Amino acid sequence: MKEETFEDYQARMLRVLAHIQKNLDGSLSLEELAGVARFSAFHFHRIFRGLVGESVKEHVRRLRLERAAHRLRHSGQPVTEIALDAGYQTLESFTRAFHRMFSQSPTEFRARRGVVAYGPAPSGVHFVAEGALDSFRPALSNSPPLEVRIEHLPEMRVAFARHIGPYEETDAAYERLMAWAGARGLLKSPVVVFGIAHDDPTVTAPDKLRYDAALVIPENVTSEGDVGVQTIQGGKYAVTRHCGSYESLGETYTRFCGEWLPLSGLELLAAPALEFYRNSPQDTPPEKLLTDIYMPLAT
Repeated sequence: MKEETFEDYQARMLRVLAHIQKNLDGSLSLEELAGVARFSAFHFHRIFRGLVGESVKEHVRRLRLERAAHRLRHSGQPVTEIALDAGYQTLESFTRAFHRMFSQSPTEFRARRGVVAYGPAPSGVHFVAEGALDSFRPALSNSPPLEVRIEHLPEMRVAFARHIGPYEETDAAYERLMAWAGARGLLKSPVVVFGIAHDDPTVTAPDKLRYDAALVIPENVTSEGDVGVQTIQGGKYAVTRHCGSYESLGETYTRFCGEWLPLSGLELLAAPALEFYRNSPQDTPPEKLLTDIYMPLAT
């Protein structure tokens, strides 16, 4: 483990957190924030969530609500204007969000003239009126460290059937791929089948998620119909095993990118991870499912 690399990741994330504080009314897109940190936008959100303990959206929403509480306490600005500045379209939606975080309505909070309230912050970062921020607390878990190994994968030519939609509904893509492969005699010998998840479900809307069911094929096989062909880049991959339901894969990805990666001295390529499913949900209970996650490494 390289401590200086972890400190570098911390410094880069601190720049992002400071940028957010100073630009709370901006768009604060993932591409913009990744550029501030000099991280690939492809993996930035998982690195952010792992180090900060919140998604970008959750972090910004909380800071805007904390700023709203500060303005309710220290200014005479109308509540409706404060709600709009916090990014809410209506006073009603702002009031509901404010009450969820502070257990009182904006009007009650102003009338009681209490101390400025803060929401739960795993990183210790709260709204700072002057916009200055010089530190944060990495939100590392107390779980045992992930077991990660480095493997070299050869370049792979694969046939794939693309699914667009929720990741829980990818079975049909595998059925199309297997039917296509079976009709061409590609299932007679041991086959290598895996999944390619192109999008982060905590960022991308469920109906826009892209997933490829993939099967390694020989050079002489060509695409046909709705089954395409692509080449998976060979090289070094960091590999960890997720044990449990596919629904909790995101937690392992977050720890992979937000805990293991900063301590590893390595950087990720701007390319999707590969998921190799070592047993089948058809005959394995969810808690015993095994998935090996391969993250491509920059050389």
